[in-house]
Amino acid sequence: MAFDPTSTLLATGGCDGAVRVWDIVRHYGTHHFRGSPGVVHLVAFHPDPTRLLLFSSAADAAIRVWSLQDRSCLAVLTAHYSAVTSLAFSADGHTMLSSGRDKICIIWDLQSHQATRTVPVFESVETAVLLPEEPASELGVKSPGLHFLTAGDQGILRVWEAASGQCVYTQARPPGPGRELTHCTLARTAGLLLSATADHNLLLYEARSLRLQKQFAGYSEEVLDVRFLGPEDSHIIVASNSPCLKVFELQTSACQILHGHTDIVLALDVFRKGWLFASCAKDQSVRIWRMNKAGQVVCVAQGSGHTHSVGTICCSRYVAVAPNDKLLATGSQDRTAKLWALPQCQLLGVFSGHRRGLWCVQFSPMDQVLATASADGTVKLWALQDFSCLKVSSAPGPPHLSPCGLGWGSSGARWGSCLMLSLSPPKPSGSDGLVKLWTIKNNECVRTLDAHDDKVWGLHSTPESSSGRLWA
Repeated sequence: MAFDPTSTLLATGGCDGAVRVWDIVRHYGTHHFRGSPGVVHLVAFHPDPTRLLLFSSAADAAIRVWSLQDRSCLAVLTAHYSAVTSLAFSADGHTMLSSGRDKICIIWDLQSHQATRTVPVFESVETAVLLPEEPASELGVKSPGLHFLTAGDQGILRVWEAASGQCVYTQARPPGPGRELTHCTLARTAGLLLSATADHNLLLYEARSLRLQKQFAGYSEEVLDVRFLGPEDSHIIVASNSPCLKVFELQTSACQILHGHTDIVLALDVFRKGWLFASCAKDQSVRIWRMNKAGQVVCVAQGSGHTHSVGTICCSRYVAVAPNDKLLATGSQDRTAKLWALPQCQLLGVFSGHRRGLWCVQFSPMDQVLATASADGTVKLWALQDFSCLKVSSAPGPPHLSPCGLGWGSSGARWGSCLMLSLSPPKPSGSDGLVKLWTIKNNECVRTLDAHDDKVWGLHSTPESSSGRLWA
């Protein structure tokens, strides 16, 4: 549906092949146009309200021009051979630009109803926008004449010169999964351009330079992990069901969308000082990110070595083995944990012995020890010096439960004093969502927390040993 320039008329197109016009002020239908085959998926009014013209496109990829005054179809414009996705009009109202999924854009003369130029743009275009007819050197617009911008399945914005059909500007940002552009619109008076991505993010640009001004995360779907970021916990990182990470500033809710992973990010962890954090994903890789004092986050390193999805990650924090946050541990569905040296993500060694994939890895706060929790129902403690297994314990509770979250209790005793485990069965049952406090020395459960109604995927305790606070 679309409003006319006066915002008093509304046009709608439906699955019945009909185009209707409604008077919004008086609340009644004014026109009913038939003749379009199949679903009408696009309607647009001419920008000059005195011309009383309505344009529509349906399943046959033709553009129909309807006269509201004569209540008839003035012309049928046929040049596209796939769905027409957008229509845009020049300032004088004599020229129209159409885009389509047939990877072309067409310039139309609205006085003769003829196509004057067909521009191959080599991507399925969802939206084409006519730019103001004024120079914009940063966009390659150096001469008068029509220039238009396209947004489509390549996930980048490009500017084209209509007369020559040449691309004069291509956005430098590389594409990635979920970054296909589905919508784009120009706010001329504000000098801003807004685009929407396939994974429901909104990107706001300065129109004359396409400099990114703001980002809005429209939908996070299932949240898989979250961490505080910054020395004073000024930001949070969110890993959702996406290859992209989202970093929110808590005070303003401003968002940064981080691209780098090529498959869903499964876990996060932050280094002690709060400027660095690590992520791991289904793409079998690990990435290290740094936030500067201005709050901007960039990827500074990446590592690969696992042969399956990396489902858990842990950064060392001010312990005897790594006082400078120089170690990183990962666990994967390939049934191994790996130890990495930072910042180059150099592989130091492999912890092998679990019979099924790993859910979680955690460094001991007191010793040179790594704890791993696996779907095989066991928790193992490993020596960081020689990668040997120090202790194997079965998770407390019924035998069908496996530990999927892991955290160290805070204590001065050797190997901490206890481990916190979140337990989940392989299929739904009444015992799901348990959190247990488990002593290492004698393998006893000292406390069970039963408050969640579904799986608990992660645990995190406050650093103050006396507070005893736990987030799950």
